[in-house]
Amino acid sequence: MSALAARIEGIGWWSKGLPSWADAGTYARTGALPAEAPARPSPQLLAPNERRRAPESVAVALDVASAACRAAGRDPALLPSVFASTHGDLGITDYMGATLAGPDPASISPTRFHNSVHNAAAGYWTIGTGCMRPTTALSAYDATFAQGLLETLAQLATDDEAALLVAYDTGASGPLAAVSNTVGTLGGALVLARGEGPGRRIGARLDTGTTTPADGPLGAREAGNAMHPMLPLFDVLAREEAVSLALDAGAGRVLRLDIGPA
Repeated sequence: MSALAARIEGIGWWSKGLPSWADAGTYARTGALPAEAPARPSPQLLAPNERRRAPESVAVALDVASAACRAAGRDPALLPSVFASTHGDLGITDYMGATLAGPDPASISPTRFHNSVHNAAAGYWTIGTGCMRPTTALSAYDATFAQGLLETLAQLATDDEAALLVAYDTGASGPLAAVSNTVGTLGGALVLARGEGPGRRIGARLDTGTTTPADGPLGAREAGNAMHPMLPLFDVLAREEAVSLALDAGAGRVLRLDIGPA
């Protein structure tokens, strides 16, 4: 396929101990952690009651999405979006499975059922921002981030001036942890735009080959999370490197990325 290209206008990040992109960049370059960090993302987009009720998967997705839009100086209500998550919310999935298999399946929580769908974060985002633009919820197992990035770049190439990519996963619990032992909470977001302007350039094309190992500082720190395939890119961006790398795109393919200088 022909190469797709965009500018990275804004970046959002949240992981436990590194609650912002500035903190992640400092850690990637120096190894320093912030003195204090919140235990849970707290997206100000939601009203306080909704913020407390929202599952951590939704909270981290909205937190990084908002941060990326602020960094880009973009109105989130005007951006189409792609929400990419390997598993959605495995904690809620485990709860629902256990409840349905238990003695009182009718006791299942309507709120948790509401939050169990894969596009829950996208729904909260579009309602909270008043966004009427298209949104996509996407999953492709280990290729989820690469396919989400490819989808976002394709939208830019065919229609939109700018678009938002949000990638996130949280931990597994119960029997599901034996199938996919993802741990921690991790989210990253990019506002991508086409044409000339500020921001690092990124080119992408599907190819064959081996993936770039996630052996940078962020990759090593967050290796246990299901969204770890995005970490080679975020390590490169944090250390302001200009390199080429390859992300798992599924079916034996890679998404080859060329990252321009800062």
